Amino acid sequence: MSDEMCGREDAVQDAEACAEALESLDRIALDELSFSDSAVDTQDEAHEDSDAKDAPDEAEAEEDDSKDDDQPESDSGEETVLLGSLPADDSLTRELPGLGSAPAVDETIAMGDIPLPSVPSAREAEVRHRKMSPKRRNLMVAGAVVVALVAGGAGYAAWNGYRQEQAAIAAANAHTMMSVQIGVHAAGLDCSTGSKIPVQVSGQDSDGSSVSETLYVDEHGRGIKLLPGNYTLSIAASPIASDGTVYTVPTTKAQVTIKSDGQDLSSQAAFKLKVPSADTVTDDQIDAAAKYAEEGGASSAATAKALQQAATARRDAAVNAVSAQKAQAARDADARHKATDLYQLDIPVEWYGKVETWQNGSTLCIYLAGDSDTPIVTLVAVREGESFTPDEGDTVLGAANLGNGYTVYASGPVYPYVVPQTINGRTQNPVSTYPMDSAIELVELTTGNRYTYSQIKNVLVGKDGKADAATKLETDHLAQILLPSIKAQD
Repeated sequence: MSDEMCGREDAVQDAEACAEALESLDRIALDELSFSDSAVDTQDEAHEDSDAKDAPDEAEAEEDDSKDDDQPESDSGEETVLLGSLPADDSLTRELPGLGSAPAVDETIAMGDIPLPSVPSAREAEVRHRKMSPKRRNLMVAGAVVVALVAGGAGYAAWNGYRQEQAAIAAANAHTMMSVQIGVHAAGLDCSTGSKIPVQVSGQDSDGSSVSETLYVDEHGRGIKLLPGNYTLSIAASPIASDGTVYTVPTTKAQVTIKSDGQDLSSQAAFKLKVPSADTVTDDQIDAAAKYAEEGGASSAATAKALQQAATARRDAAVNAVSAQKAQAARDADARHKATDLYQLDIPVEWYGKVETWQNGSTLCIYLAGDSDTPIVTLVAVREGESFTPDEGDTVLGAANLGNGYTVYASGPVYPYVVPQTINGRTQNPVSTYPMDSAIELVELTTGNRYTYSQIKNVLVGKDGKADAATKLETDHLAQILLPSIKAQD
């Protein structure tokens, strides 16, 4: 049984109880009227002993009553006396004996001087209760029951009215569109100049009707209006920013329940639209974004078309830039690539543009750009079993086995050691003297900028003039950037 049916049944029972109580009151009232005279006599007899003590008073009262009965009565049974008709001796200001002519004023009791009724004591209450007839007590009890029943019925009516009011409000809300906000993040997007974000909505509203539509939100996630219900939200396509930026569409979906107007769903439905490399954007992505912009994401079809053109132009420019970079990289790689009759290699990227080469047969020298007398490293192919001796002042900096019976040896000056010593005048056979700019660049190229010139001069080499630490620094660097690229010639 539902709450509403139970409430109606309780209301019917309350009404029947009220009717029965009222009918009982009527019967008791009629009996009370017929019983009142005999009840008085019964009370007088029951309390005859207590009344006997008051007999003298009653006798005096009867005597006074008999005197009063001897007085003549007016036709109306009551005589009205005007103040103006009173004799002078009866005036309120008449002269009293012994007081001369001073007027005597009657004292009038003010309302504030009237004593308030006192609460009966427990004994007096008990006496009154005993004097009360059983039917009168029943009448009072029945009256209390009626009041309680009426009050209960009024309370139920108020509660039922409140329930009906709340049900009416809920029913009205169920058919009222609710504005909600979701969470979105799209870097650089301003929907006032670009297009809005299309959100695909599917689900069921409070009426049980299926919903499938596309709504549009701004960069703050505002713009969705739906009836209360349960829905699934997803991003349908990318918006287009005013500069032509097209975003990567997230594949996530969010399940939400809409209950009230102004509901914040950003914690339940949050979507992040990332900015991809412009050259990777496809025509299909641009077309889809333009389609939704025209259908509701932009202010007009003309605006949607302009945004599509901006997206295409941005993508094309990025593609051209990437193509140009690749072409230049290919040219650079070709320029960096060197080959002899026995081996081939690539000039390290760190050295490219700062060095030049010369070669003679299977010997290749890499030197400082613009200064052929300042070799950085010289490569020589030696048949297996034969020994290799570097030029005077050079040190073997590494070797690469070609696997075809030859080994390529790399040798050259240890510039992290030679340059500081030469400048300090401590080398007995200086290779040459170096301008400061050249000295700094030579140290950086042979160490990969791991140490500055001043660090090598003051810390790595120091005053003892030992080359071991400086040599290891250079050989380790060449072993990483140059030797791995040396391969046998195809």
